[in-house]
Amino acid sequence: MRNRRTQSAGFTMVELVIVMAIMLILITLAIPRFVGAVRHAREAALKEDLQTMRTAIDTYTMDKQKGPQSLDDLIQDGYLKVIPEDPITRSKDTWVPDTSDAMYSLDETDPGITDVHSGSTETGTDGQPYSSW
Repeated sequence: MRNRRTQSAGFTMVELVIVMAIMLILITLAIPRFVGAVRHAREAALKEDLQTMRTAIDTYTMDKQKGPQSLDDLIQDGYLKVIPEDPITRSKDTWVPDTSDAMYSLDETDPGITDVHSGSTETGTDGQPYSSW
């Protein structure tokens, strides 16, 4: 009897190429969904942060009878623990406070911050710039 060589177990090159092609197709389909989900999460965080800061500005204005002069006033007086990081720009320093011409103090000498916006120049999924939210 002849000793037959047994074939070694393994994958052929064709099988490996097919598996790699399937993986690339799945990755190609998953990446846009992942990027969209991350963007949606950042937009949701931005909306929440804006709402929190606007509520703090309104509460400060009602309590002190004048608007805060800076966002740091909200922290110093206990209306916010920290200034949140802008989820779009990923910085705490890019918030753009709006100062109104209307006077909110009793003696009408101290205009203050009335609103806050993101400092991002990007456009959201709704077509509006983040700076107008």
